[in-house]
Amino acid sequence: MRDATARLMRAQARDRSRAFAVISEAVWWVTIVDGTLVRYHPDGYDAVLAAQTAEDRDVLEGTLAGLRFVRNRAGQHVDHTDFIEPEAPRDGRVAAWRWASVPEPALASLPPRGQAWEASRYRDYEACLAGHTIEETFGRARVFLKRAAACAIAAEPQAPLAPGRSC
Repeated sequence: MRDATARLMRAQARDRSRAFAVISEAVWWVTIVDGTLVRYHPDGYDAVLAAQTAEDRDVLEGTLAGLRFVRNRAGQHVDHTDFIEPEAPRDGRVAAWRWASVPEPALASLPPRGQAWEASRYRDYEACLAGHTIEETFGRARVFLKRAAACAIAAEPQAPLAPGRSC
């Protein structure tokens, strides 16, 4: 995740298909790391989340839910380019692009629980991603997930190191 988001922050907009690929890769890794921490390290994740102000917590949770919406919809239901408003920033960086507002998805084919889940993620996307820059969104997610991962690692019992290995 760290490498994917770092590449994203450095990426230039000269090659749009590469730029979209870098964004997609970052979406994938951020949502995978988030899901892994929620599933396998809930105490550390919740502790870092609880340390945020109520407003910051809402924005973080909405940002991560919005990124899950992008991951689940892009490629399968809509083209990943539909989520992005490419701009011509002075410095040419992809991170200056903005998330686009997208139409509410048709959910009738989903069971009621799936409809509620997808509608909630859509609202989070519109509230916390649409109109915001790629840099702002991934910067917020990256900082939070790095803290949550550090908390999870600190809480793990220390396994013995293999002979000749050090941290």
